[in-house]
Amino acid sequence: MLSLLLAAAVASASPPANPLSEAAHAIDAGRLEQARKMIANAVAAGTTGPHVERLLADLAYKSGRNAEALARYQALLAKMPSDALLAERAGIAALKSGDKAAAGLLARATASPAASWRAWNARGVAADLKHDWADADAAYSEAASRAPEQAEVQNNRGWSKLLRGDWSQGLKLLKKAAKLDPRSTRIANNLELARTALAEDLPRRRAGESSADWAARLNDAGVAARLRGDKARAIAAFARAIEARDIWYERAANNLAIAERAQ
Repeated sequence: MLSLLLAAAVASASPPANPLSEAAHAIDAGRLEQARKMIANAVAAGTTGPHVERLLADLAYKSGRNAEALARYQALLAKMPSDALLAERAGIAALKSGDKAAAGLLARATASPAASWRAWNARGVAADLKHDWADADAAYSEAASRAPEQAEVQNNRGWSKLLRGDWSQGLKLLKKAAKLDPRSTRIANNLELARTALAEDLPRRRAGESSADWAARLNDAGVAARLRGDKARAIAAFARAIEARDIWYERAANNLAIAERAQ
């Protein structure tokens, strides 16, 4: 009985959980609606300050509201300019929302020796958008050194190689990415695009494959061929894509028109 009383006394003496810390934990765990309510309750109770503003920024970031997250992170960076994580998330949010501030923010984030692989990976993507291949290679190399088993990094490295026409190296990197994450549809599609670009024949219809999916693969094969400069194969692939689909395939038709004008 005495031990039970002592245990109860210890329990009653424990400090209450910090609502903002609990909200941060909920965000990290992906319980975003719960986090939103907890933050709203704290604000309604009069809680304000940088901690709340950061939680609101993180909540927007994790919820995919990238423009809002960017604005909130930039406001925080004005007060805490040396915070590398703020710069990283602001840069990634800017990248996802197509904001031109992305490159500068990611350069700022990666200036820190403690920059994460995510920051370097995003910097590589930003460099690809500018066709700054040297910076892209350096950024992806840094990302890979920090996270060698991250499929996302290898996928982006491979896609970067495809963008500049280095299909063989791109295929090698995408194979590595697919091995690391065999369930990723995005990686599988990129890998098939690279294989198609290096294959002799156009894609054949798979057993049970819908006409829409087959047409999409043919269109991708046409894009790959056009990027390689193989105009004849590109035209053939786009034409086949139009024929394969049950309804009018506008994207393939537009690609075919572009390829034919380039002859």
